[in-house]
Amino acid sequence: MRTKALLLGDIRFQFKYGFYFLYLIFTILYISLLYALPAAWREQAAVLMIFTDPAAMGLYFMGAIVLFEKGERVLDSIAISPVKPLEYVVSKLSSIALIATAVGLLIGLGGGVVANPFFFVAGVFLGACLFSAVGLMVAVNIATLNQFIVATIPAELFINIPAIAWLFGWKPGWLIFHPGVCIIELCQNGAYALSAAFILVVWTVMSALFARFMLAKSLRSLGGEKL
Repeated sequence: MRTKALLLGDIRFQFKYGFYFLYLIFTILYISLLYALPAAWREQAAVLMIFTDPAAMGLYFMGAIVLFEKGERVLDSIAISPVKPLEYVVSKLSSIALIATAVGLLIGLGGGVVANPFFFVAGVFLGACLFSAVGLMVAVNIATLNQFIVATIPAELFINIPAIAWLFGWKPGWLIFHPGVCIIELCQNGAYALSAAFILVVWTVMSALFARFMLAKSLRSLGGEKL
C-alpha cells in the first residue's frame, strides 16, 4: 500500500511540474521529425529517438527529482518515516518508466517499429527503469545539478556507445550482454530479443537493488550522524 501511495504521489508531482506536458511536446516533435525523414531512415531514427529519449532521459529526470527533494528536505522526512528505501526506489523508477513507455510506444507506432508490442514495451519500460536507477545512484551523493551532469557522463558513455554501435550494424554476439544493446534489440524485435529480455531484467533488478543500497546509506547519514 505504501508503494502505491508513493507511486501516485510521484505521478501527481510529475504532472504538477510539467513532466507530462514536456513529454507531450517532445512526442509531437519527434513524430513530426520522423515523417520529415526519408522512409529508409525512419526505423533506425525512431529506435534511436526512443533509446535516447524517453528511455535515457529518465536518468536526468531522476537526478532533477532527487536533487529537488534533497533541497526541499523530503529525504529527511523519508528517513524518519516507515517508508522503506526499496519502496521509494520502486515508486520513483516505475513513475518515470510509465511516462517513458507511453511516449516510446507513441513514437514507435509513429515510426512503424513496433513489430512485437510485448518486447517493445518491455524494452522501453525496463530501459527507463535502468537509466533512472543509475540517475538515483548518482543523485543521492551529489549536491548540485552541474555535479550530477558531470558524474553521469561515464554511465552515459558506457550504456550509449555499444547500443548505438549495435543499432548501426556492429553486432558481435557477446555484446548482447550489454544493457543498452538489450534495449535496442527488444525495441527492434531482433533475433536475440528473448535473451535480451532476460538479460535486461537482470541488469534492471541489480541496478534497482544497488540504488536501494545507495539510498539507504544516504538516509542513514542524514543529519551528519550514522543512525
